[in-house]
Amino acid sequence: MTVVEGPRSAGLMARVQGILIKPAAEWDVIEAEPATIPGLFTGYACILAAIPPIALILQHLLFIHWTIIPIIVIAVLSYVVSLIGVFIMGFIIDALAPSFDGQKNSVQAMKLAVYPYTAAWVAGILNIVPILGILAILAALYGLYILYLGLPKLMKCPPEKTMGYFIVSLVVALVVNIVIGMIIGSITVMMTAGALLSGANAITQSGYQNGDLARLEAASRQMAIAGQAAAGGAAASQTANGKAVAAIDPEKLKSFLPDTAGGLPRTELSSQRAGAAGIGASNAEAVYAKDSARITLTVTDLSAMGALAGMAGAMGVESDKQTATGYEKVGKVGGRLTTEEWDRGANSGKYGILVADRFMVQAEGSGTTIDALKSAVAAVGPDRLEGLART
Repeated sequence: MTVVEGPRSAGLMARVQGILIKPAAEWDVIEAEPATIPGLFTGYACILAAIPPIALILQHLLFIHWTIIPIIVIAVLSYVVSLIGVFIMGFIIDALAPSFDGQKNSVQAMKLAVYPYTAAWVAGILNIVPILGILAILAALYGLYILYLGLPKLMKCPPEKTMGYFIVSLVVALVVNIVIGMIIGSITVMMTAGALLSGANAITQSGYQNGDLARLEAASRQMAIAGQAAAGGAAASQTANGKAVAAIDPEKLKSFLPDTAGGLPRTELSSQRAGAAGIGASNAEAVYAKDSARITLTVTDLSAMGALAGMAGAMGVESDKQTATGYEKVGKVGGRLTTEEWDRGANSGKYGILVADRFMVQAEGSGTTIDALKSAVAAVGPDRLEGLART
């Protein structure tokens, strides 16, 4: 019985028990059952996500005794923003699927965003008693394990790619929570001067360098804007410098793709735009081929959603994996987040960079060299994209 289709109370309780007690088996059920994104929210997320805000109100009524109206405002805001955070996470899980040889599927990705939160939502009731809040944190960590189990089942990524997919998704989850905390914190600051001081001290002690902290704040502001767009405010969305956030016309992105790349002539050229609930992205792609050599070069404008990847760079996310026939790397080159993968046995790989925490430029090829892929990315003109981001 699905949450969406069956009697709501029975389906909801069965799903909560299944995902918490036997998550691996429950993911097999979830993977096969029909669902819709609205149904996942109205039949499940909207119900369980109300538990932590209600616990917050009860906590303050029983133990802290603040004026009730500000607490209700904060609780309602945390509820709405947490649901927006779930939506954003599902959007990103779906977008990341091809990068880890998975299959894009927006409904399956949204299942992965919604159901792992069950542990944190249910444990949110413990927040009624302040000293038990640590248990709610442990429950959230268990939710990450649930997510790890579900990724290969729902997004069909190879087992060897699951850990990388999970790590990037973990960064997404962290970013979403930072955004939620900053949004709620900004409201709290307006209500109590004490909250402002404690928040500033917490950030100062977090260990980030000044430049990284500024980048984190900028990325969080962009993600907050994306959240507002998902809530229906896309028309009024503004960046921190007052300019509207909107994905570049994909036809304009085509002009960044050269006639030749990596020594190969261009044989195909295409573009597309996608979006949902005010959150969008645009993409231009070119194929370069000759004999057995082939390179696919893409330029993707993630708009405000690029802040997620930018956050990884600000947090110093790096990895270096050596295999019997090649390697995989994530790091920074020239201050830009860079991904590199090469398999000498298959003579194929990928190379990509994030420009201006917004544009992803990636070359994927076979029958060529990693240097040719790097050359193809450079031919796009990352500096020109930097300029485009500032206009």
